[in-house]
Amino acid sequence: MSETVKVAGIQMEPVILDKTTNLQRCLELARKAAAEGAQLVIFPEAALTGYVYGSLAEATPLAEPIPGPSTETLSALCHELGLHVVVGLLEHESGKVYNASMLLGPSGLIGKYRKLHLPYVGVDRFVNHGDLPLRVFDTELGKIGLAICYDLDFPEHCRVLTLLGAELIVAITNWPEGVEFIPDYVLRSRARENLVHHIAINRVGEERGVRFFGRSQVVNCTGAVLAEGKPYEEDILYVEVCPAESRVKHKVMIPGELEVDMLRDRRPEFYGPLVQ
Repeated sequence: MSETVKVAGIQMEPVILDKTTNLQRCLELARKAAAEGAQLVIFPEAALTGYVYGSLAEATPLAEPIPGPSTETLSALCHELGLHVVVGLLEHESGKVYNASMLLGPSGLIGKYRKLHLPYVGVDRFVNHGDLPLRVFDTELGKIGLAICYDLDFPEHCRVLTLLGAELIVAITNWPEGVEFIPDYVLRSRARENLVHHIAINRVGEERGVRFFGRSQVVNCTGAVLAEGKPYEEDILYVEVCPAESRVKHKVMIPGELEVDMLRDRRPEFYGPLVQ
């Protein structure tokens, strides 16, 4: 496992209905990030497809299986450059369409995630709710958990990933204007309450009247912002994180007098209403 991981967050503007162009841009930008020493390259939610679709019928032709053609193309790049990549796309399986992300490495597909929490906006109005159990993927860079955008509004999501051992939680997003409170408050709270590094990579541009504001963030396990993307502009965030720091839940301020442990001090026997 790497002591530190150099992350590149690609704050880009996808082109709706043009997966070929989007995939080519991802390949080019991943190469650029790798040339700067990036080990983990992260693209936004629905980076391969765009997001503001008017119907399921319009979106379905852009969806593909995982693994599928885009998996193969990006996996080949990861193998060539020794990269890990997280990217968002629409997945099609057994007649259903999901808002999904996939984690790729030098040896190919490591894992995928289907968005659990769906707001009534864009393509999420029409796709199916995610149906895969939350998982943490053990990679040579560290233990990585995945989330997509609105998932961050539900603290249970990141807490489960924390309990599963996540050292990095990667959230790909399509934050539109009006939810600036997420990078201002929510993301930092999720990182601090779980003592886990959180990386949220947003898109920019305007799509069918919806503007996306950028401001991607990398937040360390104390809740401090290590890097933030430009508002409304394409950008690449480069930052180094240390996954091992997320494993330290026992904090000692004054030995024997002032100590906390964010996992040990929980009282789950009283949390039953959470799952009712």
